[in-house]
Amino acid sequence: MAATARVIDIHVVADSTGDTGTRVARATQAQFPGQTVRVVRHPRLHTPQGVDDVVAQLRADPAAAVVFCTVVDDVLRTRVLDACAALDVPCADLLAPALDAFTARTGAQPARVVQPVGLAADYFDRIHAMEFAVANDDGHLTDGLDEAQVVLVGASRTGKTPLSMYLGYLGYPTANIPLVPGVAPPRELFEAERWKVVGLTIDPERLLEVRQRRVHAMGVAGHGGPGGTALGGYADLARIHDELDEVSRLQRRLGCPVLDTTTLALEEAAGRVVELVTARRRALAPDGATPPPGDDLARATPQTRPADRRRAGPRAATATDHEEQP
Repeated sequence: MAATARVIDIHVVADSTGDTGTRVARATQAQFPGQTVRVVRHPRLHTPQGVDDVVAQLRADPAAAVVFCTVVDDVLRTRVLDACAALDVPCADLLAPALDAFTARTGAQPARVVQPVGLAADYFDRIHAMEFAVANDDGHLTDGLDEAQVVLVGASRTGKTPLSMYLGYLGYPTANIPLVPGVAPPRELFEAERWKVVGLTIDPERLLEVRQRRVHAMGVAGHGGPGGTALGGYADLARIHDELDEVSRLQRRLGCPVLDTTTLALEEAAGRVVELVTARRRALAPDGATPPPGDDLARATPQTRPADRRRAGPRAATATDHEEQP
């Protein structure tokens, strides 16, 4: 069925923050690129009056409304579902299938009590990992590499910083170190455990494009003649080829796997890095050793294979797109 021309309101009805329903609403919206969608959040509904206020809004324009419900209180949940049925408003009870599946497996009944889910068990670990990524960005090794679970190495503008920040968000303390021709890498890099080091590379012409945008953002475009030689060949294609060759030699010295970020979305690049680091540490760990930190997270990391990505339409944002910001 074709998308309608009118704006569709997804009403997220929740007795907590509404974050779960909002994420599902955004994911749903992404599957209907031709449809204009507005997400309306109704959080912390704890009384029948609160639900009735939402129902009044639905009644004003039921033909444009969809409801995503994450209410766990049975009385209020039933009130939402009954109101939607009466108004002929489609309603997705998002938690019911998950709770029913868990009950079917365990025989246990849900508590039906609103519980905060924002502070998961790994919350503070993730905050620390993000702080670590910021403190150890671009070769500034304020904490050394012993604590790092991932060390990214590559030429400038290959996506190291956004990728390290995203890995930090996933819970992996990540350092990134630029490999600059003519400049010796820090001693700590060669002393780091091999399994945690991952190299990044990129197509030379794509790197030229990224760097030219960077040069323009810095306000030095046009200085030094064609080819961007004002910055020592930073945005010159021939120099970039030479630079990537030298960086490749350094990466081979380090014995690290190398990931090409040219067409990888940020989430996909992170998934590949996690796979590489996890597999290499397992291979290097003695039998019976404790699994690498973040093993469970590795299985949950968003991973998209190239064949699964859409080739039509606008190019998906890659890790290096985030590097283009000044």
